[in-house]
Amino acid sequence: MPHIHYLPDDRTIEVDDDDIILEASLRAGISHTHICGGSARCSTCRVLIVEGLEFCSPRTSPEEELAKKLGLEPEIRLACQTQIAGGKVILRRLAIDSEDLESFNDQMTGNSISPPIGHEKKIAILFADIRGFTPFAESLLPYDVIYVLNRYFQKMGYVINRNGGMINNYMGDGFMALFGLENPDKAAEQAVRAGVEMLEELEKLNPYFETLYRHRLRIGIGIHCGLVVVGNLGASESQTVTAIGDAVNFASRIEAANKKVGTSLLISEETYQEVKELAIVDRCVSVEIPGKSGEYPLYEVVGMPPLPVEIEDISKVEKSSIWKNLVNKLLALSAAVYNWIRKIWS
Repeated sequence: MPHIHYLPDDRTIEVDDDDIILEASLRAGISHTHICGGSARCSTCRVLIVEGLEFCSPRTSPEEELAKKLGLEPEIRLACQTQIAGGKVILRRLAIDSEDLESFNDQMTGNSISPPIGHEKKIAILFADIRGFTPFAESLLPYDVIYVLNRYFQKMGYVINRNGGMINNYMGDGFMALFGLENPDKAAEQAVRAGVEMLEELEKLNPYFETLYRHRLRIGIGIHCGLVVVGNLGASESQTVTAIGDAVNFASRIEAANKKVGTSLLISEETYQEVKELAIVDRCVSVEIPGKSGEYPLYEVVGMPPLPVEIEDISKVEKSSIWKNLVNKLLALSAAVYNWIRKIWS
């Protein structure tokens, strides 16, 4: 017989095959919110299926329409439209109090930026931090500190963005960037390529800082791939996408491990397995990670091969070069004729 286990109630009930979740909740005395009366005209009865999604019926047409409107993940279901058959389902009721209802109502009326519910994804997380920045900053005026950081963040932001990532959190002189939010297939490669290019970009930037402040910046970069919960965080007017989970903490620890082993870019074993055919690795080191038992292998990446240029792109470049050469020759010819005529008249 099917079972439903409710969170945060921590209560399990038996249900009949093909029983609708909302009806089973009300029959068992569970105060399951359903403002529209259970006709898929609101989203207040929605639940997060933690386990057992395979025992849930496919979305009905009204539920499918509402899910598209709100951009709901497959694990978010309407209790008034979902039947259970043949197994145990663990779910979490998402409307618990008046604040939840207000948030859901904002979504239905279009006043909310995006769904507030997080979803699990495998992504690549990159942490970067400037080495020894605090003593350097103490020797500068506050305006100079802001100037240096803005110049640095701007250059690093360009690198992150052109490799398909996004910086979602700044922490003093460090930041966290996420890769694979839309398409996780090449998240690891994008993150590692970004890390390598960040070091190259810093080498181009450092002569400028040396001229102004007689100081070169050094950074440490840590990258890890893993499952996280991605969601929107903050007040509705200023929400930002963020990632929460052990994989995030691990990436942060990897970045800090650069200090121990004297490296600039370290990646985890999971990341290495994704990019081992591409990444140029100098060495593998075993490092103890704070908060975890044992030692973990980390790989120092020193390079990545350039991205292949598409044949179509080459043809476009060749065509543009031909036209550019032709235009330049015509301009040179017209200038010569003009000079010849002027010389005759003079």
